[in-house]
Amino acid sequence: MVTIKDVARHAGVAPSTVSYVLSGSRKISEETRTAVRAAIEELGYHPRASARTLRRARSEVLVLAVPREPGKYRAVDGRFAIDIGDMARDRGYDLLLMTDPDGVRGLTRVARSGLADGAVLMAVRERDPRIEALRAHGFPTALVGHGEESEGDDPPWVDLDWAAAVSLAVREAVAAGHRRIAFWASADHEFEARNGYALRGLAGAEAAARETGAEVRVRRSTVEPDEARARLVELLTARPRPTALLVQHLIPLPLLLEEIAALGLRVGEDLAVVLVGSLPDEAGALRLPRVELPVGRMAEAAVRLVVEAIENPERPYAERELIAPTLVAGGPPIVPPGG
Repeated sequence: MVTIKDVARHAGVAPSTVSYVLSGSRKISEETRTAVRAAIEELGYHPRASARTLRRARSEVLVLAVPREPGKYRAVDGRFAIDIGDMARDRGYDLLLMTDPDGVRGLTRVARSGLADGAVLMAVRERDPRIEALRAHGFPTALVGHGEESEGDDPPWVDLDWAAAVSLAVREAVAAGHRRIAFWASADHEFEARNGYALRGLAGAEAAARETGAEVRVRRSTVEPDEARARLVELLTARPRPTALLVQHLIPLPLLLEEIAALGLRVGEDLAVVLVGSLPDEAGALRLPRVELPVGRMAEAAVRLVVEAIENPERPYAERELIAPTLVAGGPPIVPPGG
């Protein structure tokens, strides 16, 4: 089925320009108008007929694509799956879960078969091949997270501002008097996959270090427990010793706290610990200051965005929602060094 994006590519213009030509809502040059009309004629595009066909053929199913590799479980994925499933059900859709690490073949099969009406993608990469695969089929898509900062015809997305979140944690630690700060970043495999949250978290730490003049030492996390312990010990025993630890990769948090205690350090007294991206109401996180991941808000937005893309296929604009972080107080607070 030909979409407005197909016409735009064929004519060499933006989807919004095609919309303006069809609606007559803006003045468009005769040359551009002719090119768009020619593309419409050549491709056989019929906007109203396309919308009617979509309404008749809907499966009332959404596919949630969560790439998962054995041994690399993230509790946040399960929380998002539950909340997105709840939001989808409220809008009359069932949810199909796809966990293939690649995702391209499976999503292409879904798009071709009509098994689902739209897709929500998680763990979005900097240049995510799933986006291009679905775009080629004109398949309605929304993202939890985002890749490259693009104003083109990428799908709509919602995301926490990870750079601002880590930057906020650094600045709050500096404001409390900490000048030597350790940052426990995302895991090796997340950087290798070029996941947006990993790259932006690191960028936020580096930017805040430049802004504040604080020393921010970065260590990437790992899914290997023994290696994680070794990296943390190296990080916290360096001289001069860091007085604050910011944690973005939260999967090994119990292990990290255990190792901190084994080093004879008291959280909140010898070492301030701040979490970035913790789940709301997560038991282990409630005792610490943290920037929470607004899962409910992001899930609601992702479902709303993909349903809008399904129901309004001619809509030329892709909405983007970047959520500003807030620091939630926990006990103990971010106290000054030696406090």
